[in-house]
Amino acid sequence: MGVTIAASGDLLNRGKQMKTSLGIWAFGPMITRFVPGGYQPSHDYQSEPVAAKVTRAVEGLGELIDGYEFHYPAELSRDNLDEVRAALGEHDVYALATGLHLDPRFGRGGLVNPDPAVRGEARRITREAAELAGELGAQLIIWPGIEGYNYPFQTPYAESWRWLIEGMAEAAEVCGRHGVKLLLEHKNSEPAMKILMRNIGMCMFVAHKLRADGLDNVQINMDWQHLIMNGEHLPEYAALLHSEGLLGHMHANSGWGTFDDDNMVGATAFIETIELALELRRCGYGEHGERLGFDLYPYTEDQVTAVRRSLEQWRFIDGIAARIDDAALREAQQAKDAARAYELVYAALGA
Repeated sequence: MGVTIAASGDLLNRGKQMKTSLGIWAFGPMITRFVPGGYQPSHDYQSEPVAAKVTRAVEGLGELIDGYEFHYPAELSRDNLDEVRAALGEHDVYALATGLHLDPRFGRGGLVNPDPAVRGEARRITREAAELAGELGAQLIIWPGIEGYNYPFQTPYAESWRWLIEGMAEAAEVCGRHGVKLLLEHKNSEPAMKILMRNIGMCMFVAHKLRADGLDNVQINMDWQHLIMNGEHLPEYAALLHSEGLLGHMHANSGWGTFDDDNMVGATAFIETIELALELRRCGYGEHGERLGFDLYPYTEDQVTAVRRSLEQWRFIDGIAARIDDAALREAQQAKDAARAYELVYAALGA
């Protein structure tokens, strides 16, 4: 299984295989605040349980996807674990993601909730997620979408940051005992209008704080559309995170940059994604078990088809990156010669 990248020659063009994973939420009802029942209500979680979604995904995608990702506890918990595992067959649970943002109790924050009892419950659930991830040999993703604020003057900032890091430290410690990674994921807003960990810099700040306390199993999950929303250049941050030992996972998608569209890979930001593919090849991403994870939200499209198109379009984009003369491009980059760089890129495109 996995995405085969056929190539030969120098470090850039050597053959390798990168495994894949898919967030099962791509097979959900596609709800929005304007259509609470979703654009695809037949895939509601009551009418179609998670195990049935997994069955539909596995039957439709087969060996194109190696493993799946789930939110805890809304999509995967001990209550439905046996059913989901049976539906997965030979596929694995690659990652669990905390799902506090799906629970109305945490509308004013979970790990940063000002009520100690509510905050304690959020920390308990997060530890539970880490325990289950560890038992499954899966990575744990914390995307703190509910950990922030909506108004100026609303939040005790320093205390909130301390609570956030304390909660994440507990999760990292549990993950560490099981030998799995804690992956941090940033986003600027939604559902909290100002998420505390809302850009790559803040994400790196938290990771380094945790690592300074000896929690060296902490890395970062790069959600492409979250970076695009911030105007953060995908290949730049892939290279930087790799240089810091923090590049742990990818959530592949695309979008317009004004909202978290989670559109098909390569639908937008095409040239930027080619350069990202180049940087991933340069840093050997995938050679140590890292995966290309797909985080998609096909509002009105057939869900299996949208995932397949994302994979096919990634293969095409990565194939372009493989054809770029990397030695010549490095020389152009050392001189910051943009015209020469684009000559090489467009040659790979067939110009």
